[in-house]
Amino acid sequence: MESFGARLHRTVTERGPLCVGIDPHPGLLARWGLDDDVDGLERFARTVVEALGDQVAVIKPQSAFFERYGSRGVAVLESIIRQLRDQGALVLLDVKRGDIGSTVRAYASAYLDPSSSLYVDAVTASPYLGVGSLAPMFELAAEHGGGVFVLALTSNPEGAAVQRAHGADGRTVAQTVIDEIAQLNAGADPLGSMGLVVGATIGETGHDLSAVNGPLLAPGLGAQGATAADLRVVFGSSLPSVLPSYSREILSAGPDPQALRAAAHRAAGECRAVLGGSS
Repeated sequence: MESFGARLHRTVTERGPLCVGIDPHPGLLARWGLDDDVDGLERFARTVVEALGDQVAVIKPQSAFFERYGSRGVAVLESIIRQLRDQGALVLLDVKRGDIGSTVRAYASAYLDPSSSLYVDAVTASPYLGVGSLAPMFELAAEHGGGVFVLALTSNPEGAAVQRAHGADGRTVAQTVIDEIAQLNAGADPLGSMGLVVGATIGETGHDLSAVNGPLLAPGLGAQGATAADLRVVFGSSLPSVLPSYSREILSAGPDPQALRAAAHRAAGECRAVLGGSS
């Protein structure tokens, strides 16, 4: 079975270094002239998928914006996951789950077991019950060729109090997370399947990402304030592993599919110029 890291490496080579979020919050629905209901959600999500599903390497639906409509919203999420798979995009579900024991195993089954209707290529996860608490996610991902992106250094100002706190060994909490994920990816080729989330707006981090050997998801580009050029400052020598992520900057170009594709193409070109490579 092809690992997620290998699949991601191949798809980014073919389509370019870009992840696009599907974040249908009320303001974007209104901007598109859609009602804040399940029908508006479905039209929004379907338009993004049809415009970008065969163009972009990774599509990242934000689960909360579907869950808030209840079971009908989750049904829309299930539908777009299937559509994206049909179009060849990798699906990264932004759920930021984190728990212990049987509960984290249940989360893993929900998203990383091929028998689930919510089965995706990768998920985001929170490590703040200890990175080891996520072991069932890592194990099921490895078994079925999936990936897990663990929060490390996020853009929200509240995160620093936890992530940059120092432990008994002198390392920050974030560096401990980084080092544990690096251990999981040791020896993987061309890329490990366990990734990290590092915000593109945080500037020079003072943290060592050089041994991660896995994908580095960089949200915060575009409308949230970061530019592709900022990736050099945040990631330095780890740039080749970065997966830049845009949401509002691209989604605001809708609902015209051609405008969405043009916005995604511009973003991918800007990132490619910084990260190197071609597609």
